Amino acid sequence: MTYIFIGSVALITAFLTLFSGFGLGTLLMPVFALFFPLPIAVASTAVVHGANNLLKVSLLHADIKKRILLRFGVPALFSAVVGALSLNYLSRASESIEYQLFDFQMETSLLKVVLGILILLFALFDLSPWKKKYHFAEKWLPLGGVLSGFFGGLSGHQGAFRSMFLLNCGLSPKEFVATQSVIASIVDMTRLLIYMIGFLGISASNQISDKLDLQLVLFATLSAFIGTFIGKRLLEKTKIALVRWVTASLLLLIGTSLVLGMI
Repeated sequence: MTYIFIGSVALITAFLTLFSGFGLGTLLMPVFALFFPLPIAVASTAVVHGANNLLKVSLLHADIKKRILLRFGVPALFSAVVGALSLNYLSRASESIEYQLFDFQMETSLLKVVLGILILLFALFDLSPWKKKYHFAEKWLPLGGVLSGFFGGLSGHQGAFRSMFLLNCGLSPKEFVATQSVIASIVDMTRLLIYMIGFLGISASNQISDKLDLQLVLFATLSAFIGTFIGKRLLEKTKIALVRWVTASLLLLIGTSLVLGMI
């Protein structure tokens, strides 16, 4: 049942996030968190997310705009290190927060609250009508890379800032998806390395074999690949606005659940 549930979510979210500003990891991480400790869930999701972005790059590599990639991707790489280190710190410093909600005794943590609030803020921003006003000229690409990389390393939220800074660069739909996918891959590989060195490689190294289900991660990755292949075939036909509303609505639910400790 765990395989079917996580695999189905990976397939559907890979399809949805091909068109939205949010990444696969933002939606998939809470699902992993239902079955694993949060640091293990984040690391597992980073593997699936990174592999899926590499697949997008392989499918659309001819459409990558190298000029945009260099100006945005290099700052994103370095700031992703800072963001991932911040997550490592929160994962070690996070203490249990207990509270009562009506007749229920609830428990959450600082890490869950921070990630949940970030998810809520980015989802609300994506739904807001004034978002269209905040598109930046190409000269601001390095700043966009810094912001996207940092929040990508911290919580996986790269897409919102990538969209804001790439939409005014004159990219076609395929160029936009291809270029942002390779940038996301750079951030994913960077943050995964920091995660492994931090809360996996050091503080939890003796628990990896028991808690990191590599077969499940592989199954979720293959499911995400299928979702991406389906999405690529429908890239020219799908109503992106509807997909973004569906994705952002799911994120509102996920963010609220994290803050409250329901995930």
